[in-house]
Amino acid sequence: MLPGPTSAHWQHIQATIADAYSHHGFDWLNLWQSLEHEQQQRLQKVLCLSDYVVDALPHQGEYFANALRTDTLSQPLKRDDIRQWLNEFSQDAKTDDDWHAALRHLRRRAMVHIIWRDLLRLGNTLDTTRVLSELADECVCRSLDFLATDLIARHGNPLSKESGEEQQMLVLGMGKLGAYELNLSSDIDLIFTYPDSGDTSGPKVISNQEYFVKLGQKLIQALDKQTVDGFVFRTDMRLRPYGQSGPLVMNFSSLENYYESQGRDWERYAMVKARVMNGETSPAAKELLSILRPFTYRVYVDYSAFASLRSMKDMINAEVRRRGLQDNVKLGSGGIREVEFIVQAFQLIRGGQDRLLQTRELCRVLDILAAEGYLPIEACEQLRSAYLFLRDSEHAIQALADEQTQQLPQNELDQARIAWAMNCSDWPTYLQQLSTHRQNVSHHFAQIVANDEDSGQDSSALNHAWLDLWHGELTGAAADEFLAEHPCANAKEVQDKLSTFRESRAVLNMQQVGRERLEELMPLLLQKLWLQTAPLTTLERLIPLLEAVLRRTAYLVLLKENPQALKQLVRLCNASSWVAEYITQTPLLLDELLDVTSLYRLPSATELREELHLRLLRIDPDDLEQQMEQLRQFVRAHKLRAAACEVMEALTLMQVSDYLTWLAEVTLTTVMNLAWQQMVDKYGYPTDANNDAVAEPEFLILGYGKVGGLEISYSSDLDLVFIHNGIAGKATNGERSLDNGVFYTRMGQRMVHILTTQTRSGDLYEVDLRLRPSGNSGMIVTSLKAFSEYQEKHAWTWEHQALVRARILCGQAALAAATKKVREGILSRPRNIPALREEVRAMRQKMRDNLGSKDTSGQQFHLKQDAGGIVDIEFLVQYGVLAWSHQHPALLAVTDNMRLLDAFAQVGLMNPQDRQTLQETYLSYRAETHRRALQKQSLLLDYDTQSRLGFDVRRSDVIRLWKLWLEADI
Repeated sequence: MLPGPTSAHWQHIQATIADAYSHHGFDWLNLWQSLEHEQQQRLQKVLCLSDYVVDALPHQGEYFANALRTDTLSQPLKRDDIRQWLNEFSQDAKTDDDWHAALRHLRRRAMVHIIWRDLLRLGNTLDTTRVLSELADECVCRSLDFLATDLIARHGNPLSKESGEEQQMLVLGMGKLGAYELNLSSDIDLIFTYPDSGDTSGPKVISNQEYFVKLGQKLIQALDKQTVDGFVFRTDMRLRPYGQSGPLVMNFSSLENYYESQGRDWERYAMVKARVMNGETSPAAKELLSILRPFTYRVYVDYSAFASLRSMKDMINAEVRRRGLQDNVKLGSGGIREVEFIVQAFQLIRGGQDRLLQTRELCRVLDILAAEGYLPIEACEQLRSAYLFLRDSEHAIQALADEQTQQLPQNELDQARIAWAMNCSDWPTYLQQLSTHRQNVSHHFAQIVANDEDSGQDSSALNHAWLDLWHGELTGAAADEFLAEHPCANAKEVQDKLSTFRESRAVLNMQQVGRERLEELMPLLLQKLWLQTAPLTTLERLIPLLEAVLRRTAYLVLLKENPQALKQLVRLCNASSWVAEYITQTPLLLDELLDVTSLYRLPSATELREELHLRLLRIDPDDLEQQMEQLRQFVRAHKLRAAACEVMEALTLMQVSDYLTWLAEVTLTTVMNLAWQQMVDKYGYPTDANNDAVAEPEFLILGYGKVGGLEISYSSDLDLVFIHNGIAGKATNGERSLDNGVFYTRMGQRMVHILTTQTRSGDLYEVDLRLRPSGNSGMIVTSLKAFSEYQEKHAWTWEHQALVRARILCGQAALAAATKKVREGILSRPRNIPALREEVRAMRQKMRDNLGSKDTSGQQFHLKQDAGGIVDIEFLVQYGVLAWSHQHPALLAVTDNMRLLDAFAQVGLMNPQDRQTLQETYLSYRAETHRRALQKQSLLLDYDTQSRLGFDVRRSDVIRLWKLWLEADI
């Protein structure tokens, strides 16, 4: 008898599969009746548990009919079987498309075999993971051989410059693939490399680098491309050096230099399982492994691995909270990832001294840990048992529909199917077993990897007076003593605010568990509040945040169990209303408060790139929605850190501005690479004059305004211009081919979509493209030729002013050099000085009239737009560059106002005292705009504020110098 709701599902399957078989010319009923009873039972179970098998059987109906009758599906699948099937499917293959079809037919047949044996428990977990990995090996190795044939015919064999020997591309299988541990719906993580630089032998000679990039692109398409027959393996290249922004292929020397100078801890973890898929016995493979081993395994006992693993686990825990992945058997607490972390900790710490630990397969390493006494035998047995149960659960989930997920299902039918696949009588029984295993893993993880200082706060130690204050019950002698120490704590305003919040519908409607968590947190929060300079104001700022997290009570737990995080939250909200509102809008930012050291230490641009790369690595490369969410969370987290440093005066204004600018640049580079990859996946690669695929985007982002001048603040929009240098008249090489120019235009549109779309976490940045040639009526992406022609013949003076601050943010190096040359050529043209002054003055006056305070009494001063304000200094600098850069090329080397003022003094255009006056004034003005932004205050200053800040004097200085430079002819 079929369990639970699977009976109705079986009726549906019979109708579905009969129709599908009929469509392919086969009689399902005849096949079913030809099977023996036990064969029918096995088939029924597999079909009930896997929609993928239901869909796959009719596509190779005759083969699977024979396999069912002869019980071939129940026999172990060997690498030789896979090889023979691929020979069968590819015997007539002549083109890449033919090969793609053969691989996909192979995958369908092999996957049915593998799922059949796994769901019926005819093989163990490791049998399943091994054969899946061998399927990937066969597909990769055979594809390299087939796809190289066409390249060799066109370009000849790649040869070493040093030895003249023929070169081969080696493919590193990373992660689960490297350890023969693939799951049913795994993507495969690959790194491409080759031994030596050099050129091909001809007829059409290209460099080895170009040759192997072309081969790598062909291999990715063969495996990853979605066709009418599906795909083979989702292929992820993000583990290569420099991630998506790095070259697709690197030679051994470049690879070694990268790992020696820039390799990160997480890359060491990735390398633990790295395997050369096309053989490890060749001299080249042995050389490659000899390069990677010293990077992966230290010769000394490396205890730093624990801290790094904790850091990675903290990032994953934050992601679990953000994305609600508690029911994920891989990432959730006690999941597969924690078992892997435990094992990798020992491998990385002691693997350099104990070569046994350099074994790739996790279960074998657990055996070694037990045998060598690194871990108790019982602990290893529990971890092994949990790992196999979790991996079986993962396979059962993925067998449902061949989807890359480890999330437990929410609907009753799929829950019943998972329980059946796991040989459990029902879903509660399965959950009980799962819970036991996850608790065991969590226990051992805490013992081995977790921080010894991780501990919650004992609620029994709470000060009852604060609890009474929260409840509005602070009375009697105890109250008198308490209020003597905290005089305003029981004021009517405080009680009114606490009472309104306590009796609000949101609080009253909380479930019991959530209410208990709030009760535990509030006394701690109030106690921290009254250590601040403005507790009542801070309370007003915090209540909206508390309201925002009432339904996500995990954050209440986070604050209650992490006193440092609670302390930082209260301090920051006391210091800035903007910070309080920012966290309220995105409560997941509370995770950033857990590590005080990182909160008040801003990373370098390199560290920013590294962190963003790591964040995106954990997301399916095809999941644009999650990529966009992660980008927004990344940017918001780092803006919060910048604000924390500024309000606590840990960094200067210029340091914060530089950091926010780096953040924008790193984000834009990533967005550009994501958009490029998505466009290539859809339309193929743009082609060059020789019809060869272009391996990197001939594209760049030119930043204007604040981002160009390294002066970004927290709410700055980005003034951008997109430029491409694709060959006109050529098209992409995909099935859905596009003209190169159209390709780059759509790529630009995709970038704007990624940057500006409102998601749960808001937008990424506001983007202003109006400075592009012809403004809003112009193309979103302009060619270099069109950009140059517009600037030369059609641009207004104010557009050349804007070009003073234009800076290349990211993009192709050759195109960047050409764009830099265009910019310098335009700015250094000799100009009619009186006419230039008049045009600059007229534009400035227009801005004052439209955007200034319009106050004629001198009582009010708009810090940015009024005479003597920020924009006067900016216009003065821009005028100087346009007027004199033809005589002084040093003025073209920088784009920010501070260094341009330095340049004016260095070349003799401005005396040092005036330079210093303008720089100090500019910094003072900008610092005040930042302070006001963080307190959500207007830039309109009254007379008393001007005097208090000394801005009345500074304003007069700016007006004096404005007249000296721009009104000398009036």
